[in-house]
Amino acid sequence: MPTRRKDRTALELRPNCEMCDKDLPPNATEARICSYECTFCARCVEDVLQNVCPNCAGGFAPRPICPALDRRAKVSLAYQPASTTRRGLKYDLDDIARQTAQTKHIAPQER
Repeated sequence: MPTRRKDRTALELRPNCEMCDKDLPPNATEARICSYECTFCARCVEDVLQNVCPNCAGGFAPRPICPALDRRAKVSLAYQPASTTRRGLKYDLDDIARQTAQTKHIAPQER
């Protein structure tokens, strides 16, 4: 039988693109995340970052949509709400461009 953790947490659903500050509500299908949950919109990931996270150099995947309604007891945004803390980039655009140029040719699974 699987073990269940009582302290289980959901993804931190960040409310905005860290690059262009576009709103990304919990049901946004254009939200992309890296393995550290850095969050960007699809346009920035594809057009600017070229699938290279500026914070960790990892790749991106579509952010899952968390259920808005409880289809299982206490498993929904009502019990594990999305974050309201907006994030921004720590790096300037020149630094991001250098890192992207050095990394984009390496497949994410090989970085």
